Amino acid sequence: MSKSTELFCRFPRSVELIQDFEDITPSPKAQNECRCALYSRNGQVFAYTQPSEVVILDTSSQAKIYHRIDMPDVFDLSLSPKGTYLCLWCKPVLLNKENGTWNKNLKIFNIKSKAIVAEWSAKHQNGWKPQFTSEETLLSRGLNNREIQFFELKAESDAEINMSQPSFKYKLEDAKGTFQNFQISPGKNPSVAVFIPEKSGKPASVLIYNIPNFNQPVCFKNFFKAERCSLKWNSLGTALLALASTDHDTSNKSYYGETNLYLLGIAGSYNSRIDLTKEGPIHDITWSPTAREFAVSYGYMPSETTFFDARGNAIHSLPTASRNTILYSPHAKFVLVAGFGNLQGTVDVYDRQNKFSKVVSFEASNTSVCEWSPCGRFILTATTSPRLRVDNGLKVWHASGKLIYLKEFSELYSIGWKPQELSQFPPLKTLEPAPEAHESAKEFTAKREAIANAAAKKPAGAYRPPHARGSVSSSSASSLYQKELENNMKNGTPPPPGLSRNGGGRGRIVPGAAPVVEKESKAAAKNRKKREAKKTKEDSPAPTLSAGGSTNGDVAAAAAATTPASTSASAGVIGGVVSVEEKKIRSLLKKLRAIEQLKMKQASGEPLEDTQVIKISKENEIRSELSTLGWSE
Repeated sequence: MSKSTELFCRFPRSVELIQDFEDITPSPKAQNECRCALYSRNGQVFAYTQPSEVVILDTSSQAKIYHRIDMPDVFDLSLSPKGTYLCLWCKPVLLNKENGTWNKNLKIFNIKSKAIVAEWSAKHQNGWKPQFTSEETLLSRGLNNREIQFFELKAESDAEINMSQPSFKYKLEDAKGTFQNFQISPGKNPSVAVFIPEKSGKPASVLIYNIPNFNQPVCFKNFFKAERCSLKWNSLGTALLALASTDHDTSNKSYYGETNLYLLGIAGSYNSRIDLTKEGPIHDITWSPTAREFAVSYGYMPSETTFFDARGNAIHSLPTASRNTILYSPHAKFVLVAGFGNLQGTVDVYDRQNKFSKVVSFEASNTSVCEWSPCGRFILTATTSPRLRVDNGLKVWHASGKLIYLKEFSELYSIGWKPQELSQFPPLKTLEPAPEAHESAKEFTAKREAIANAAAKKPAGAYRPPHARGSVSSSSASSLYQKELENNMKNGTPPPPGLSRNGGGRGRIVPGAAPVVEKESKAAAKNRKKREAKKTKEDSPAPTLSAGGSTNGDVAAAAAATTPASTSASAGVIGGVVSVEEKKIRSLLKKLRAIEQLKMKQASGEPLEDTQVIKISKENEIRSELSTLGWSE
């Protein structure tokens, strides 16, 4: 397995990727907050901040403390390509409010001589980083977004840089114009690309100059719909991708704004707009390490992923899928296409050298960092804070999709591989078998399989709302109306018209209100009168002579006349007529339901009026009256 390294949790920590995953962090370890930590591009130097100092480590072999810079309030760091210079951005302080003088908070530290060689004021952290050429022969800085100054750096020189005398400089022709950003190309013959946004009806433009010839650009492109533009050079510095974007979409089709991609080349001085076949935003662009092609992920989801040659001609398109990230492996053998951010985290690996055949597809959910190892055989995925504050940790995957290492952290802020020269690793013709997984990966894989199997075996069952879960029966009474209905069933009172005993039925009633009395037909009324007369006749005793000359039949008739009233009192409803007691009970229950709603509002913190508070205070009185009328829960 390769010996690439990755780092770091809450405080900088290095881990060597060998079979035992040994921690090689030097002692004493960082104990306080670390605002920034990074490697140089060649992996020889590592630096991180502490509240009162900056620590520099020599990582050419194993991590060893090289130097400590006593400097408080350092918020950001930047290293030159070869790790010779360390740039520090400190907290800006206004020294003189009258003339607007600020402290010199941007400092250039020579790591070899261990001395500060340049310093100046940079109030804004956005775009503060000085830029170096690949060979560290030139240092550049932007001045008020109107001028770019270049300073020559002499090898093996520890002399201070005179920031008041630039070696050469680029200045805009328009005295009132400003540039937004610039980017120096890699390679031995550096160029600089400058983006000037649109202004007062003039189009935006990207201009490329050979340093230090600023009289005439070697290539340029004018275009509209460009409030911002990111500039991305290929590895040889021969071609540039300019991704222009606006905050507002004039067609009102997207709230992401509009994006357009332009290609500019130094060799042949060509420029063109890249025509994309699907409408929508551009999610990601990336150059191949070979500098001969680039890939674009674009369009509304599911998005398109298309590969173009160095002249902007489409050469291949992957199947449409929900993806927004493209990463080439260092040898350009594999291409990783994934959907991170608000997507589910599916990762597809394709073999670029075998007609884009798919190698594997696996899930890496909640990924906020994804990188290829310098050897091109492993993939690092991690969940970091503050992007997500749960499930922070890292995973190392083999290019075949096998998980080989896993480590969790309570808080993981940043992580990355140690950069190393590609010449240290042999090119990949065929992918070697994956190494044996670490115990942490085995435990995680076994746990995930067990959860998947349990979910597959568990029957789905009927849906039950949250408040009914965990109860003995989902059909048990949970509201005042259901309790009222059950109480009526126990007492022999029939349910209201149109409602069945199980709470169903076609008719719908308002809880607490008197039921709707259905109109009785003539035939039904006639049959009802016959049944009542027959029942009265059967219950009447034989007539006998009384002392006053009357018969007991008169008494029986009087008793029969009072029977419907008494039956109504006990049974509740006779012939669709509600008794006085039943009406009173329903009225009181309606008040109870209103009190329950008020109590729920009060529990959720919602303010109540005085009349509502008085209603709540009468709950016990209402329950006592219900009990007197014979109603119980």
